[in-house]
Amino acid sequence: MTSTVETPWFVQATYIVAAACFIMALKLLNSPKTARHGVWIGEFGMLLAIVGTLVSHQILDYTWILIAFGFGAAIGVPLAVFMPMTAVPQRTALSHAFGSIAAAMVGTAHYLTNYSKLAGPDGRFEMAALVMEMLLGFLTFTGSMMAFGKLQELLPGRPMTFRFQNVVNLAVLAAAAGIGVVLVFSPGLLWLFPIFVALALLFGVMLLMPIGGADMPTVIALLNSYAGLSAALMGFVLHNKMLIVAGALDGSSGLILSLIMCRAMNRSFTNVLFGAFGKVAASAAGDDVYAGKIKSATAQDVAMLLDNAARVVIVPGYGMAVSQCQHAVRDLFNLLTQKGVDVEFGIHPVAGRMPGHMNVLLAEADIPYDHLIEMDAINPTFPDTDVVIVLGANDVVNPLARTDPASPIAGMPILDVDKAKTVVVIKRSLSPGFAGIPNPLFANDNTLMDFADGKKAIVDILSAMKAS
Repeated sequence: MTSTVETPWFVQATYIVAAACFIMALKLLNSPKTARHGVWIGEFGMLLAIVGTLVSHQILDYTWILIAFGFGAAIGVPLAVFMPMTAVPQRTALSHAFGSIAAAMVGTAHYLTNYSKLAGPDGRFEMAALVMEMLLGFLTFTGSMMAFGKLQELLPGRPMTFRFQNVVNLAVLAAAAGIGVVLVFSPGLLWLFPIFVALALLFGVMLLMPIGGADMPTVIALLNSYAGLSAALMGFVLHNKMLIVAGALDGSSGLILSLIMCRAMNRSFTNVLFGAFGKVAASAAGDDVYAGKIKSATAQDVAMLLDNAARVVIVPGYGMAVSQCQHAVRDLFNLLTQKGVDVEFGIHPVAGRMPGHMNVLLAEADIPYDHLIEMDAINPTFPDTDVVIVLGANDVVNPLARTDPASPIAGMPILDVDKAKTVVVIKRSLSPGFAGIPNPLFANDNTLMDFADGKKAIVDILSAMKAS
């Protein structure tokens, strides 16, 4: 049981400091060098926000709060401790799902206990915020679970499409929004509420169905934005200023990040959400591109190249995450730098399955931050690079983005690795990336293919270099 007896001086002070912490955390998260401090400051801000919220009410019984805390810790601690860094995208999708369903459930409880008070002109603003909050919360929950399923390979990673899919999707969204408008003006029509919830949940599933794995970095950021906006709207409903500030920061940062991801792929929001990028495109067959042109290399061949190199660039991709070879890559980096080789990492904004995926994996392996170079900065240096090691990347190094206007990746900025003196591609096979097209880079005169699992290939190269 609670009452709204507030202690304004303490609550307002904690909220102001917490808001400042959140803003500072976002600023520090902008750079790998300061990201860890940004996380700590953000965690401290969240602690202040929780404390301020708990003491802003005269709570007579903390039993249910402690029970909820226990359940949350029982789920959250194992997720943080035991989930490997390679599964960070899946964990992020789960976090969005948990946050959005929490907001939706709080909104549902508020509506069912207060619908009679929300009738009439005085309650329409609050009811409108409540409807939008629940709509975003429910669709983000199922959308995030779909993203988790695709990333975890429990569901097909390719786009799942059917005829008139976009029309059907928009019709479902319009129906949910229409019922929401009716509820704003007539909150007492309780029989409409389950239909509203079902349509919102269904739209979340249908929204993610046509989206392929190549778009997951953008989708993860977009779902983050939806979850943040849901929290901000919940703040208006509960009259909690901290929720409004935190949700607005989360929503706006997620939206900005989505725009950055779209720019990195030279694509629009509508193309990401409705274009079904990632399904196999009509293009030249792999046999036509590769026949008689592929040159294989052994670990000893690659070791010899590296022994005679002055500058090496390593381009990580999702293959590095799958093989979990970031620590072996660190060992290779250390060995090369000890030999006086200039080693840098070329980072494409959408490499992997979430924004910053490669940065996270390399940071976990203690690769120095100043050796992680973004695409625009490293591209001009490739002509002066002796050896480029492409580790499990595909579409982000595909020259067709520059040369073929009909390609599904046409215009997408790529890492210009083909301009280096020698390119070594470590890949298990010639299978295409998520765009479903062959990569002429693999058949270039200056390219050698090391067909192996990423971790095994790097370990074998290390052994060959030490033996020589």
